Amino acid sequence: MGVTRLDASRHFVSMADVAERAGVSQQTVSRVANGQPNVSESTRRAVQRAMDELGFRPNFAGRSLRSGRYRSVGLCIYNIMQFGNLSTLDGIVTAAREHGDAITMVEMGGDDPISLEQMTKRMLVLPVDAMIMSMSIKAEDFDSFRPNPGFGTVLLTMYEHPYCTTVDSDQYGCSMLVMDHLISHGHKQIRFVAGPPYSVDSNFRERGWRDALEVRGLNVVEPLRGDWTADAGYGAGAALAPDRDATAVYVANDQMALGVIAALEDAGRRVPEDVSVVGVDDSLTASVPHNRLTTVRFDLFSRGRRAFEQALLSTSPNYHIQQIRIAGTLVERQTVADIRA
Repeated sequence: MGVTRLDASRHFVSMADVAERAGVSQQTVSRVANGQPNVSESTRRAVQRAMDELGFRPNFAGRSLRSGRYRSVGLCIYNIMQFGNLSTLDGIVTAAREHGDAITMVEMGGDDPISLEQMTKRMLVLPVDAMIMSMSIKAEDFDSFRPNPGFGTVLLTMYEHPYCTTVDSDQYGCSMLVMDHLISHGHKQIRFVAGPPYSVDSNFRERGWRDALEVRGLNVVEPLRGDWTADAGYGAGAALAPDRDATAVYVANDQMALGVIAALEDAGRRVPEDVSVVGVDDSLTASVPHNRLTTVRFDLFSRGRRAFEQALLSTSPNYHIQQIRIAGTLVERQTVADIRA
């Protein structure tokens, strides 16, 4: 005799349905659904069989009320395809899997305000225990934002916040790595090609470049700016080619650095014999054969993992906020030459 299922028009299978099918009490079904003891193995198998036959799904909201946790962390992000976001997401979901938790993700549109308050409102109506908010652009209400009491909030940004833990790759420190490297090779006239003025990453990289020059009393020439693309880098490189004083160019990302190199070489300037070039992000290896660009590599997987771990910890009443900066690694290839006599 085949198994008789409930009418397909019924969208919800209750504990009472399972109890009737298994011949047990609803309390017993609840114990099995929540993995509690004091149920014999034969009864547990009978209840589980009834659940499978009826397509029963435990009431997650009810379980959360009992445990005090949804076992899910919210992630709010503006552009998932932006470089670095996918690797960061990989670190977040890997950490969630290892902790037996889930990720509830909301992608904000380009027409949505860059607002921490608005992102928080989106998350508070969802079944999440804490949230991670990614900010490549500084939110308009960053300085006035206060996280919801009892709701752990972690920000992916270089800016420090008095009430939220912040996690990011060390965008300022990466400039120290680059500048120390170039200066150790004798370079003193080092130009900078920045990203868009609204970019948090570019602004901190520029600040590091300026500070490294100023502390040594070296000349600061106002940077050129691009939009992260190789074409923008080409335009900057063409503008820099007549600058015969410049011996090195520090570029805020690898795509623009590739354009800078192409423009310099088209203008008859050799890289690195005449001009050294360094980028940031180490993003070209998969798309550019024989990649020779010296750059800085970030551990974006660790960025995501640590953000998730801090989000879980931040739900504790004794949690203290932190500012976590993950150092980059200088990757030396063939676009920096030593010019010391």
